[in-house]
Amino acid sequence: MKTIVVRLQERSYEIRIAAGSIDELGALARRALGERARRAVVVTNSRLDGLYGARARRALFAADLAVHKFLIGDGERFKTLRSAESILTFLIERGIERSDVIVALGGGVVGDLAGFASAVYLRGIRLVQVPTTLLAQIDSSVGGKTGVNHKLGKNLVGAFHQPSLVVIDPQTLSTLPPREMRSGLYEALKYGVISDARLFHRIARETNLLTNFDQDALDHLIARCCAIKASVVSRDELESGLRKTLNFGHTVGHALEAVTNYRRFRHGEAVGHGMRAAARIAERLDLLSVGDRLAIDGAVSGIGDLPAANTLALDAIISAMNHDKKAEAGRTTFVLPVKIGQVVIKSDVPSRVVRSALKDAFA
Repeated sequence: MKTIVVRLQERSYEIRIAAGSIDELGALARRALGERARRAVVVTNSRLDGLYGARARRALFAADLAVHKFLIGDGERFKTLRSAESILTFLIERGIERSDVIVALGGGVVGDLAGFASAVYLRGIRLVQVPTTLLAQIDSSVGGKTGVNHKLGKNLVGAFHQPSLVVIDPQTLSTLPPREMRSGLYEALKYGVISDARLFHRIARETNLLTNFDQDALDHLIARCCAIKASVVSRDELESGLRKTLNFGHTVGHALEAVTNYRRFRHGEAVGHGMRAAARIAERLDLLSVGDRLAIDGAVSGIGDLPAANTLALDAIISAMNHDKKAEAGRTTFVLPVKIGQVVIKSDVPSRVVRSALKDAFA
């Protein structure tokens, strides 16, 4: 079992990566939580409950935890305050205590929603993340960002709430639809662009292996992405500086999700468009070479075709970007590559450059 530690003093926790680790969930959770925890609430959706719910509950029960189950809708459009309120009502009605734990079994929507509920319920109870999608395994389950969407923008309502443990079972990826797998790979590519050129080129080289669930390739990818994120979060937990680089591709990506009501794009697909746009902005500002911009384009397209964005109104996308939570002093902030493996943060990009880059990226 591979172990990566997110070092945050008294809030430090482990990321445990191993095939079949869902069956070890109870023992791992008990070790992380201590003996006071008596009950676990598993938050998941009906599809994942059918695939992995019984195994997770059996493992938790074997660790002397009474287990409750709460099902949410499947999809980004269910990541709302209304859904969070439903979880909170469930917790209150069952008298869940501060020493108990919420277990998020699923992808990013499940993790964000369950995490937000655990952050605000009784001003914070314990959380264990059990991500089942590639995107959640390499990104959203690590780092403590929780939240829900608002009609004006993605993740505008949320809280930082670190999990007590992250349990990653790469075998769960074998049940992912191909589109979800590709969505995760776009997000993985982000890590290569912002800090690890070798990872970037390895993803581009091994795309076929990854999409065909090659275990060695996946194990390396998951561990490397988690290690990068753990290092960044350990140095900048609350996104005051370095952690902002993890938002490469997300300024445009979140706007695309918002203007389409979270129905056209998977998160990683929107980020794929966002990376293409950010690379073009950087090229127009003479920050990025044509060669590196083409390499980013090639890696994105090598993963698969993105859903069309050229039918969307640019003004609507730009308006949504202005509501992005990363805006500073009323200006939209972009994470821009200067070469593969290094990025800068800029909030003074001329609007004409943004418009031109978006038109080109979406063409």
